[in-house]
Amino acid sequence: MKKLYAEFFGTFWLVFGGCGSAVFAAAYPDLGIGFVGVAIAFGLTVLTMAYAVGHVSGAHFNPAVSF
Repeated sequence: MKKLYAEFFGTFWLVFGGCGSAVFAAAYPDLGIGFVGVAIAFGLTVLTMAYAVGHVSGAHFNPAVSF
């Protein structure tokens, strides 16, 4: 059960951080993050969750792989 919660939280964080930055980049072009900013946001969200819950669940952050 602990692994399931860790994967859920990691996937939530990935969608919230990565996709949220992509939405802001598309909705506000003057914001200035662009493609590189979105790529960095995705990388940092995976990195933070790998360090936070990777030891619990293996850090897949993909529900298809987890199940």
